[in-house]
Amino acid sequence: MAAHRSGPLKQQNKAHKGGRHRGRGSAQRDGKGRLAPKTLSKKVRKELSRVDQRHRASQLRKQKKEAVLAEKRQLGSKDGPPHQVLVVPLHNRISLPEAFQRLQDRDTGTVHLNDWGSTHSFMLLCPRLKHRWFFTSARPEDLHTVLDLAKVADTILFLLDPLEGWDSTGDYCLSCLFAQGLPTYTLAIQGISGLPPKKQIDARKKLSKVVEKRFPDDKLLQLDTQQEAGMLLRQLANQKQRHLAFRDRRAYLFASAADFVPNEENNLVGTLKISGYVRGQTLSVNSLLHIIGHGDFQMKQIDAPVDPFPLNPRVVKSQKDPGMAMELCDMDAVTDMEEDLKVLMKADPDRQESLQTEVIPDPMEGEQTWPTEEELNEANDFLKESSKVVKKVPKGTSSYQAEWILDEDGESGGEGDEYDDVEHEDFMEAESQDESSEEEEEEECETMTVGESVRDDLYDEKVDEEAEEKLLEKYKQERLEEMFPDEVDTPRDVAARIRFQKYRGLKSFRTSPWDPKENLPQDYARIFQFQNFTNTRKRIFKEIEEKEIEGAEVGWYVTLHVSAVPVSVVEHFRRGAPLIAFSLLPHEQKMSVLNMVVSRHPGNTEPVKAKEELIFHCGFRRFRASPLFSQHTAADKHKFQRFMTADTAQVVTAYAPITFPPASVLLFKQNSNGMHSLIATGHLLSVDPDRMVIKRVVLSGHPFKIFTKMAVVRYMFFSREDVLWFKPVELRTKWGRRGHIKEPLGTHGHMKCSFDGKLKSQDTVLMNLYKRVFPKWTYDPYVPEPVPWVKSEISSTVPEVDTE
Repeated sequence: MAAHRSGPLKQQNKAHKGGRHRGRGSAQRDGKGRLAPKTLSKKVRKELSRVDQRHRASQLRKQKKEAVLAEKRQLGSKDGPPHQVLVVPLHNRISLPEAFQRLQDRDTGTVHLNDWGSTHSFMLLCPRLKHRWFFTSARPEDLHTVLDLAKVADTILFLLDPLEGWDSTGDYCLSCLFAQGLPTYTLAIQGISGLPPKKQIDARKKLSKVVEKRFPDDKLLQLDTQQEAGMLLRQLANQKQRHLAFRDRRAYLFASAADFVPNEENNLVGTLKISGYVRGQTLSVNSLLHIIGHGDFQMKQIDAPVDPFPLNPRVVKSQKDPGMAMELCDMDAVTDMEEDLKVLMKADPDRQESLQTEVIPDPMEGEQTWPTEEELNEANDFLKESSKVVKKVPKGTSSYQAEWILDEDGESGGEGDEYDDVEHEDFMEAESQDESSEEEEEEECETMTVGESVRDDLYDEKVDEEAEEKLLEKYKQERLEEMFPDEVDTPRDVAARIRFQKYRGLKSFRTSPWDPKENLPQDYARIFQFQNFTNTRKRIFKEIEEKEIEGAEVGWYVTLHVSAVPVSVVEHFRRGAPLIAFSLLPHEQKMSVLNMVVSRHPGNTEPVKAKEELIFHCGFRRFRASPLFSQHTAADKHKFQRFMTADTAQVVTAYAPITFPPASVLLFKQNSNGMHSLIATGHLLSVDPDRMVIKRVVLSGHPFKIFTKMAVVRYMFFSREDVLWFKPVELRTKWGRRGHIKEPLGTHGHMKCSFDGKLKSQDTVLMNLYKRVFPKWTYDPYVPEPVPWVKSEISSTVPEVDTE
């Protein structure tokens, strides 16, 4: 008998699953060898009760409150540095002397005036409020001074006009300050009491609407009477402080006095003595000092003189008459006590940071494989000698004419002759048509008359024709780049295989490999690179928080002896410019490649080309450099941009000293009239020389004859050798076809190509070539003083504030 077999339609029931009700034995078998997750974790989390959780949360809140209160109490107190306030008038109708007169109230406290140059400052000591203020001022027209003082100010006091708030210059200044990073700020109106009583309420309402765009939910104080000035001082003293990340981890100092002692050998270089209050962090004498706008320097020693502005003046009893007491509250008495000057620290040569900024390259290492310029010149000379041909020419023939004399067997042209004859005839016809049209235009132009006026001549006197031509050319190039991105015409006078010898083809820009250490320039031998920049940054920041540094504590009044300083620094200070010094973290004096993410400022529409010289405000540094622009992507290769675009964020790459982020970035461009215009704002991304910026070149050709999936393409190359050279590179079209070169046709650059589909006659054949580009070494720490901004000059770039 045959055994019964079930058919394909037999019902299949699901197997029984134990699920949650499985036995103890099966659960033990499944979990055999496993450990509880608590034993694997590094930290054992204690499960707190609800009462303990509430208690812990209240303790954390209490600690944060105490930290904020301690910070408030230290700033401006007898043990801390004075509360530095920067006064910025945002309208040209605001009177700074009148505002300072209101703040310099003798009933409030003691006032010490300090006039140096164009920037007026004074110290206000108020024992009743247990606070001391140091007021400085800067006009928005002097933009670099405003930005430098804002880097060290604890509070910025903005003075507003009661009718308009701020003018175009003030609006431009606010844009720069917001991009750099605002510390604590306060808004005050000056002159509103001078309006009629009925218009004061309307003026405040209109001004609140204007201010709301920039400063939402901020109070507007008044500064017209002594009583209002007292309320303003209380507001400044009790405000919660906002922190700027780039200055909280570094020691910095605003110089209240400076003295220069020239060297015996050279009077142009000497020791600069800077006096001021230490802020931010503890200042070590072995660290380097960066003076904004002048460079990096070493310190010899730190002195601890008597504080010239104590909150509670010391009382010194006379030795002759113990009953008589003398208060040291003026500068003359302080100078008499300079004999008691004590040296706080002296530099240790073994522990002091070096001023070395670059690596001295060893030419014998031979790490780079790319030939030098001398080797390339030798190769070109050899090619010229080997390419010389002996010909029979008539007597008196020059070498130039001999090049045009053909040999007897050099008459034939090959497969592409019929194409070349047609092209030549078309070219001659087009040329004759152009000549005839030019003659017609000239005849028409001779009969035209143009009216002139005297005002046009006066207007033309102020126009710089050369600058206008350059700007027009840049606008044309930017427009062409937008219409035909990266497209380049193949040169006729130079072979394409020589012109594009440093370029290569890639199967995929995103996934194709590219070695970041390949074919590096000579400048890369001069820079420093971190093995892991992120870990180094974390380690240095952790040491700042945990490690105790020996040096001048925050709030001490000290005198720094800075060595090898040029005399121009103190001359700059005596002319009225602020002198600000920042201590450097380890490695921050060394050169590397900085990458910064920036976005175009909406008030500037002028085209900015790559490798143009720009002015950088990066954190506490100010310098000039010629950067590259590239796309901001997460890939390992980033496409080079020829112009700065307005719609997307870009990465700016330049050679500059190492700076540890976070740090704000402002980019300025110097105009032909000497003014500096803000073109972009952003932040520091990384310090990474291995970030690859790849330049793309697109060669275009036109289909001449089209078959099903084959086409004859011309005008991409102009010689048979170039076609054979670039044969391995993949082709693409603007309409999405992909293909490759099959073979050359003739000797004039025509080629047979195959594609993955049928080509349209209006399509364009493209070839992508890539090479890595590097920035120019044009770093310069010296930035020339800009011409002050005038309202009429920036009215075209910065929109006026609408007060309606």
